Amino acid sequence: MIRIGLIGSIGSGKSFIARLFKFPVFNADNEVNFIYENNRNCFDKLKKNLPNFIKSFPIAKTELIAAINHDKKNLKKISKIVHPLVRRRLEAFIKRNKKSKIVILDIPLLVENKLHKKKDILIYVKSDRKTISERLKKRKNFNIKMLKNLKDNQLTLLKKRKLANYIIDNNFSKNIVKQKIKIIKKQIINERNYSRH
Repeated sequence: MIRIGLIGSIGSGKSFIARLFKFPVFNADNEVNFIYENNRNCFDKLKKNLPNFIKSFPIAKTELIAAINHDKKNLKKISKIVHPLVRRRLEAFIKRNKKSKIVILDIPLLVENKLHKKKDILIYVKSDRKTISERLKKRKNFNIKMLKNLKDNQLTLLKKRKLANYIIDNNFSKNIVKQKIKIIKKQIINERNYSRH
């Protein structure tokens, strides 16, 4: 199995790129939402650590945002509780898809949380600032302060770019990006097959 991790800025279009690969995708944002909506144990821990903010179950994103905006350190408290649960779900996803030739890891803090492995292929998704800003404004819980806190938590983009095996420029039309992915996919499979011999 080839594990492909997508890295890049918030709003660069990693989830869009992930879908275009047409292989099983582990989308960490969706997994986190599932945990917030269904995991009572997670709610109890968050409520215990952030009693002034976490009041309702399913966990409301607005309460989490309020906690982070109030004090940046609260992001670490939340991460400490939520990330081990995401890691567990990632392990289950890998087991479930062990027969797949490729799996795509769409995890915003893939590198920061050391969720990638040495043999993983890292693809940096590049997008210009204007496009990123437009995408982010369309998001349901758009909040400039919150985004700044999350951005501060991501490895600097330059470092991320240096870690990448490939770069996909996501400033073009869907068809052009599709073609680029087709080429990269072929290269990755060929390289992996070649390295086996």
